[in-house]
Amino acid sequence: MAKTKPGKKDLDSYSIKGTNKVVRPGDCVLMRPSDTDKPPYVARVEKIEADHRSNVKVRVRWYYRPEESIGGRRQFHGAKELFLSDHYDVQSAHTIEGKCIVHTFKNYTKLENVGAEDYFCRFEYKAATGGFTPDRVAVYCKCEMPYNPDDLMVQCEGCKDWFHPSCMGMTIEEAKKLDRFLCSDCPLDDYAKRSLNTFPVSPSVEAKVETKRRKR
Repeated sequence: MAKTKPGKKDLDSYSIKGTNKVVRPGDCVLMRPSDTDKPPYVARVEKIEADHRSNVKVRVRWYYRPEESIGGRRQFHGAKELFLSDHYDVQSAHTIEGKCIVHTFKNYTKLENVGAEDYFCRFEYKAATGGFTPDRVAVYCKCEMPYNPDDLMVQCEGCKDWFHPSCMGMTIEEAKKLDRFLCSDCPLDDYAKRSLNTFPVSPSVEAKVETKRRKR
């Protein structure tokens, strides 16, 4: 942690003006943008300090939305996806509008209900170069795209791979009515031996298919 400059003191917490919410180092917050037409910025609070005049500032590490990255938003990016960047800044605590939760990708996919304050992060992002960590990610379906948690997918009971209904010539409504699914690459005789009543409708985060280097 950076040393506090003379005349300043570290604070354990900060109460968001006009609310009963308390921010502490390590919390994720929504910060007011200069352009009111834009959504709030998301950041992780690293440090809170006050000067001799009781002006409170926060050192933050910014999250980037996909559209704010060099590569832009891509098909597999979720609506609530963020990248944890290497961009740090010091801001007035008065610009904090509220708190939010940035989940791991695994925990986000387990949420029964996604609230307005729920986000997820599966990549770290280098703001200057546009590089990602990790730079490899599991891919699914014939389209070989990473999993977007906003999209429904169906699992083949033969090979256990996951597929987008549209890539298999189905509508989402048709996919939801399926009791079981077999992709075109799996033999029907193997499938006939199975006794199945249901199928999952979202991939397991632990599932590994093959890895594919992200194109930038």
